[in-house]
Amino acid sequence: MADALLSLATDLLKQLGTIAVQQAQQEINLIVGVDEEIEKLSNSFKIVQALLNDAEERQLTEAAVKLWLDQLRDVYYMMDDVLDEWNTARIKSETQKEEERAVINNNPAALKKKKVPCSFFPSLSCCFRQVDNLSLRREIGHKVENLKQTLDNILKDKVTYGFDLTRHSHVEVERPTTTSFVDVSDIIGRDNYRDELLSNLLGVGSQEERNPRVISLVGMGGIGKSTLAQLAYNHSKIQAHFEVKIWICVSDPFDQCKVAKAIIQEIDPKHESLNKVTEFQTLLREINDLIGEKRFFLVLDDVWTDDFTKWESFRKVLKCGAQGSRILVTTRKNRVAEMMESSHTINLGVLSLDDCWLMFSKIAFSNKDIHQRMDLEELGKKLANKCKGLPLAAKTLGIHMRGKRSKEEWERVLHNNLWEVEDIEKGLLGPLLLSYNELSLSEKQCFLCCVVFEKDHEFDRLELIVHWMAQGYINSKGNMEMEEIAEEYFQKLAMCSFFQDFKKDENDGRIESCKMHDIVHDFAQSMTKDVCLTSKGDEEVNINFKRARQLSLEVKEIFPESIYEAKNLRFLKLDLMSSEIVQPKLFDNLTCLRTLHLEGRSILELPNEVEKLTHLRLLKLSCQEIEELPESICNLCNLQSLDVSWCWALEKLPQGIGKLINLRHLLLEDEALAEFRIKSFPKGIGRLTCLKTLTYFPVGGKGEEICKSGELEHLNHIQGKLQIVGLSNVVDFGAIENTLKKKKDLRDLVLRFNTLGVHLVVYALKQEEETEEERRGRKMEKDVAILNALEPPPRLENLAIGFSYKGTTMCPNWMMSKLTYLKTLALGHCPNLEQLPPLGKLPLLEVLLISEAPMIRKAKGSARLPA
Repeated sequence: MADALLSLATDLLKQLGTIAVQQAQQEINLIVGVDEEIEKLSNSFKIVQALLNDAEERQLTEAAVKLWLDQLRDVYYMMDDVLDEWNTARIKSETQKEEERAVINNNPAALKKKKVPCSFFPSLSCCFRQVDNLSLRREIGHKVENLKQTLDNILKDKVTYGFDLTRHSHVEVERPTTTSFVDVSDIIGRDNYRDELLSNLLGVGSQEERNPRVISLVGMGGIGKSTLAQLAYNHSKIQAHFEVKIWICVSDPFDQCKVAKAIIQEIDPKHESLNKVTEFQTLLREINDLIGEKRFFLVLDDVWTDDFTKWESFRKVLKCGAQGSRILVTTRKNRVAEMMESSHTINLGVLSLDDCWLMFSKIAFSNKDIHQRMDLEELGKKLANKCKGLPLAAKTLGIHMRGKRSKEEWERVLHNNLWEVEDIEKGLLGPLLLSYNELSLSEKQCFLCCVVFEKDHEFDRLELIVHWMAQGYINSKGNMEMEEIAEEYFQKLAMCSFFQDFKKDENDGRIESCKMHDIVHDFAQSMTKDVCLTSKGDEEVNINFKRARQLSLEVKEIFPESIYEAKNLRFLKLDLMSSEIVQPKLFDNLTCLRTLHLEGRSILELPNEVEKLTHLRLLKLSCQEIEELPESICNLCNLQSLDVSWCWALEKLPQGIGKLINLRHLLLEDEALAEFRIKSFPKGIGRLTCLKTLTYFPVGGKGEEICKSGELEHLNHIQGKLQIVGLSNVVDFGAIENTLKKKKDLRDLVLRFNTLGVHLVVYALKQEEETEEERRGRKMEKDVAILNALEPPPRLENLAIGFSYKGTTMCPNWMMSKLTYLKTLALGHCPNLEQLPPLGKLPLLEVLLISEAPMIRKAKGSARLPA
């Protein structure tokens, strides 16, 4: 019996040993082969991107496709997380090795002290190309295996839903065809635009003006462009002024032969070429014969294409018309207006609240008696306000309410989202979908993610760009920087009327900020209702966070534990309205975050656990009481943007900030504040060679751990504006000679000579000390030498110098010979300055500002002071 048991046990151990060996072999293969598997996963990731693009339009019309697409999108994000986790490990490994090399270079003796164990086996770093952490390689390997299985299961259904990567499936949204007919009595609130348009259509242009003159009406879908064009087309003065009048609904695609035939048919409905001719050249000749030497008015309604080659042939043939001919174009795209070389563009705005109410009430109350109207009028005005001045919304909502007679029905619509009312959704969805479907997948992602910001939010252009970059929506393209690509996306969305209320830079006309119309915001919300969520502080948090990717949450008092379920979140805007602490548990659970915007007037510190957000690209802190950041923040090696401009009490940056080698935007306190709170940067800032935005650079004083001015030399990608503060702390003039020369994208430069922490008022109080000849002379010579050494880049457009500049002259060699693009020169707080530079040698100078420089008597040479 005992022998039998022993034999059975021996056999069992052999089998278990075999299984163990097989499992061990599988684990080894998994660990060793993870590099190759990651490469395969990266390729699969690109294929999934293509599938998402293919399915994007179909999800709107096919419910089953939407369910499948949701599954595919979920696995897409999981793949992205795994690939990013691997890349993060690679970056950390490289950073660690670089730090070790730096220690050895600075202290060669450290290499001798370091014990190197003798081994017959090669080190892990020799075995593995990128990441030598065995436990991480094993963990990543298992994640890749699970993802492959999940993806295979989802892709099995690809054929069922008819997805084919060899063809592009396109779901056509019905495009309405417009005509020239209009009931003038239906048009409300467009008198000013009508008068401006008529003035341009009927006005006498100069002889040099291009003929025919092109006028464009630009605006979002539903704003009333076609209606205004119809109003002008049917105006009595227009009818009398032009010999030939033509209305063409162009739409998309722009079919040249179809448009040419439509022009001929409008002029001569029975023209023989309409049935016989198919050649575009022949059709153009017929147009030439029909309008030659005649003053014509051509309306091209609903133009989408901005391809100049499609328009060029028409432009040439239409020149044959008589002087005074006009072309009126309606489009959603400013780029179309530019392509057609418009001499005048009218950007249509929304209706006033009163006009919107008039339009709505005229339709909604058309079949109601006076008593019903009085009973519903208050609710009606609130409903009209929901339209936010968009004529199409007022019209669609008015038609829907025309059949509703009870207060309860009106209140139900008032308290619902417009997109939840089927008739209204159909009326508004189509026009906005047409614009939406014109976008690429990346542009759609950029547009949709704007919904996480509240309605009427004023978007800062840079705010959007860094947000899109953080979310991974900006794919590299050739040698273009991510910011350049994101800028293109922003301009595309702006020119397609997804944004409005633009504020532009006074110097270059570039859009600095904008808003989104509420109806457009509602449209984006309807497209992202499962994944993009918002919750106000006074609302009960009753949200299913399972698929949530973006969340904006206000917390008044009690923090909702349910948020910890949102493990897939990639964007979180969290406003802790009363709490002084941020729960470390938050960072344990939300590890997929790419963007974290933490807001709270009472928050005193950021927990060390923030380092667990290894995927984080954008960290914005709006915490007025925070005085310092944890050192652990420097372990966020993927961080691209750090925004602490609203941390008004912050007095220093973490000592290891130089480890954030991927940081591109460092936004410190607002320049409008009277005082720079961060008086010096820690040593190592010069390692942030990717930095593009730096609000200001303080020149440090004494101290081994303080950043010196020489580190600025390495930050050559800084663009836009830079302030250098505390130039009086410079000791080695030679060390700053190359500080600015190579910063080719710098346009605005401010050179402040005051020592940080000492107000200008203090200098005024010490004026008696400043008159001591020896000290005064030494200070004057030093400031002049510093200014001479700081040669800026040649493309500089705006320069400000001063803030306790003690020199008597200001004429560095570079100012007259290098700054050929300078437009504005500001000199302020220069108490000893006696002589201006020869300003006449600055060919593009437009503005000269001088303040608090009482000793100035003359300009050097024969200066031509700007008017």
